[in-house]
Amino acid sequence: MLMREVQMVSTYEIVEVARKTGKIEKGTNETTKAIERGTAKLVVYAEDVQPKEIVQHMPALCKEKGIPCVNVDSKQKLGVAAGINVSCASIAVIDAGDAIRDLASLKTEK
Repeated sequence: MLMREVQMVSTYEIVEVARKTGKIEKGTNETTKAIERGTAKLVVYAEDVQPKEIVQHMPALCKEKGIPCVNVDSKQKLGVAAGINVSCASIAVIDAGDAIRDLASLKTEK
């Protein structure tokens, strides 16, 4: 058994792999559009966003559309995982690419 299969993969790693091998949308506006269109496979938003109103609609919208929604602790780390040099409030995974199995295990966990 491979070590990767044994250890849990972080949400940041899923975002990074999806960015490199699949497709993600970055930013609250693009993420919200992806949720509304139903193209998002996973939504990740940062807890440290100020003001909170910027991302507080996402969990409810995701629940309504049946899309997994995960919060992470740092918008700076989310920006790095998304491949940009600035902080990022939220991202939507459109195509998980090589992270498809990690995304599936994340869904069953929640």
